[in-house]
Amino acid sequence: MNIDIASNKRGGICIKEYPEFNGIPDDGASQLGAIINAAVTKQSLSLRKLSTLSGICTSSISRIISGKQSANIHHLQQFSKCLDIPIEQLLQAVGVEVNMNTSSNSEFIIRIIQDILKSNGIELDDVIIDMQKELKKCEQYAKTEAGKEVIHSGFYSKIKELNGEGTIIEQLKKLYELFCSDDIDSSVQPVIGSTLLYLILTPDVIPDYVFPIGYLDDAIAVSMTVDRLSNDFNITI
Repeated sequence: MNIDIASNKRGGICIKEYPEFNGIPDDGASQLGAIINAAVTKQSLSLRKLSTLSGICTSSISRIISGKQSANIHHLQQFSKCLDIPIEQLLQAVGVEVNMNTSSNSEFIIRIIQDILKSNGIELDDVIIDMQKELKKCEQYAKTEAGKEVIHSGFYSKIKELNGEGTIIEQLKKLYELFCSDDIDSSVQPVIGSTLLYLILTPDVIPDYVFPIGYLDDAIAVSMTVDRLSNDFNITI
């Protein structure tokens, strides 16, 4: 492997390697799928159990293993966490070259994201600035009846289009429920609406084809709004 890390231990816990699957599998399955298969076999886990642990639906796991569905960064993080597989190994399996020493898993993820973005001519700092500008525009539009109608008519079709699962999707659904609530404060609704409109209308600051983080800007927008609701309005999502 081309991975250069100081140790295969994180926080004193030994993380398993599966060197027998470092090459391209002979059975036609994806390299990532072979690694996951090896891990669940060694740990005697069913796909249903892995689904419960990871929050990824069983059908998605099955498609990822068979190579019929691409894994995004959320999938890779959950597989790494639940199966004790180094995130470096999973990233390399999906074609991301990794060659660095790291003392922090979170710092490593940020570096990987920055490197992937840079390879596509995108700077992470620019992404954040552009998103803040777009969210401000969307917040103003969310105050209008036209903006509200876009949210009501387009939210669930967009969620279906994303075909995802996990914390961010659940937070989006909770934000939409709160947006639709009769009791919502008039100052809170456009804040929530800004993220919902960003999701529905705004061309992605990070294009979806930037694998495996094409939906990262949507996740960042949700996190920004959730943090703002907590800090400014004492609302927990």
